[in-house]
Amino acid sequence: MPELVFFSGTMDCGKSTLALQIEHNRSARGLQGMIFSRDDRAGHGKLSSRLGLVTDAVEVEDGQDLYAYLVDHLSQGGRADYVIADEAQFLAPEQIDQLARVVDDLGLDVYAFGITTDFRSKLFPGSQRLVELADRVEVLQVEALCWCGARATHNARTIGGVMVVEGAQVVVGDVTRSADEVGYEVLCRRHHRRRMTAATARAAALSPDVLPVTSA
Repeated sequence: MPELVFFSGTMDCGKSTLALQIEHNRSARGLQGMIFSRDDRAGHGKLSSRLGLVTDAVEVEDGQDLYAYLVDHLSQGGRADYVIADEAQFLAPEQIDQLARVVDDLGLDVYAFGITTDFRSKLFPGSQRLVELADRVEVLQVEALCWCGARATHNARTIGGVMVVEGAQVVVGDVTRSADEVGYEVLCRRHHRRRMTAATARAAALSPDVLPVTSA
């Protein structure tokens, strides 16, 4: 039976790498996929991994009907044996509904990849709808790590290495941006709650102890 599967995780945990692996495995068996993406780090109409792998994709636009796009593609003699949707957190809830309809009415597997919560630990609308509709939600097992070594569970937006908690929900950035740019860092819940990034932790370590310990 075809399924809508949501592969979720923090940034830097290998979601896009897995999407590219699924595409490779199926294309190697003679299958053809329809790949959707939005706001990928590599630019318009791309699906890319931080490992350096990249492939072409259909850039999803605001208000685009993904079900109608597939129907039109198939009606014109095109082929689609499955669908991959990367950066699915950026899709509108109604576009997630359309992907579910692709599964139910067209009989195609849909593999959606995305982060669940934004830099404020609030659900992305697209991710929320995926959790509500998906046949399966798979949390990726390649764990990203906080700077402290604990499992990273939260995405933080940074400016100059300092965590920010206000601003638009969608600002395209990456975990590899230079310190003076808008970037992202994955943190454990404790350090996300304390707003302590790797940069601010280093600064704190260089500061004098508040209560210095002296020998008797």
